[in-house]
Order: sequence, then C-alpha cells, then structure tokens
Amino acid sequence: MYHLARGIIQELTRREEYSVLILGLDNAGKTTLLEKLKGIYNEGRSLSSDKIVPTVGQNVGHITINNTHLKLWDVGGQHALRTLWHEYYAECHAIVFVVDSTDRARIEECRDTLQTIVAHEDTEGIPVLMLANKQDRDDSLEVEDIKEIFNRIAEHLGARDSRVLPISALRGEGVKEAADWLTIRLERNKQYRPPDRR
Repeated sequence: MYHLARGIIQELTRREEYSVLILGLDNAGKTTLLEKLKGIYNEGRSLSSDKIVPTVGQNVGHITINNTHLKLWDVGGQHALRTLWHEYYAECHAIVFVVDSTDRARIEECRDTLQTIVAHEDTEGIPVLMLANKQDRDDSLEVEDIKEIFNRIAEHLGARDSRVLPISALRGEGVKEAADWLTIRLERNKQYRPPDRR
C-alpha cells in the first residue's frame, strides 16, 4: 500500500520541464548568459563573471520562469565540439543561439553554423531565439546589421517561432526580455514537442 501511495504522490508532483540548448561559437557569451539567467531566476545563485571560463563540454542549469521549468544546456562552441551538438537536438524544446556582436571576422561563420542547426531535421519546428550579445560594447554590430546578415537563412526557419534580440549577458541587459519571449514560445509549441515530465 505504501508503494502505491508513494507512486501516486510522485506522479501528482511531477512537473513539466523544457530543455533549452544554448549554442553559439566559442567566446560568444553562452556561459555568461547561463549564469546571468541563474542569477536572475535562482535568487542570485550563479558564478560571478570573473569566475567564468570557456566551456569544454557542457554546463547545465535549471531555472523557473512563471511556473515554467527550464533545463538549460550551455554546450561548448569550439569547432571540435560543434560536431556533437546534433546529439542534443532531438531532446531539446528550443534553441538559443548567442552571437558575439563584436566578432566581425567570424560573423559569416556564425551565420553558417546557425544555418546548419536550423536545417537539421531534429530541430524542425522548435523555436529559435538568436541573441546579439555584447551590445554594451562600442565596437558591436547593430542588431539591424546582424539581422541583415542572417536574413539569408530565413527560408530554413520556416513557420517556426524565431526572433533576434539585443542583449548584454555581462550586464544583464535584455536577458529577462529574452527569457520571457522564450517561455511564451515553449508553452505555445508544447503540442508539437511536449515537455518532459520530471
């Protein structure tokens, strides 16, 4: 009887959880974004910016926004690690693609990388949020310029929800707005890719 009651309680207290991939080239600010999100939504429990080092492999964080539970996967962006990204696609519910707005030399590589992601069959239909990071810097490209560069992949996005937003992950500017946009789209897309039950 105890096991039956325990099983019922566990089933009733399970919650929906969405897996979100945070991708982008190395040094785009993915880990800084993850830590800023944890700091905003987990009562300040995050690494300070001076303790953040390049990701080799992955970092995982959990946050809750308006009763929407997110498991955030910050996956390393070095060229060798990008070949492993596709292993995560089938299980994710959304992709956040972080662009270093100051890295003009690699902006085309960045665009080509995003095109490869959205063209993969396992990412079909899931929301894609592109964040033009480092907008606090004087040498950053304007968001409109970044949109123009990335317009060439619009045909691969299809009818899915997608957006480009300016942020400064370091300062936290635009991060909450990006998270709000994402949670609305996850809820809207749950019929297509239902959340996990944890």
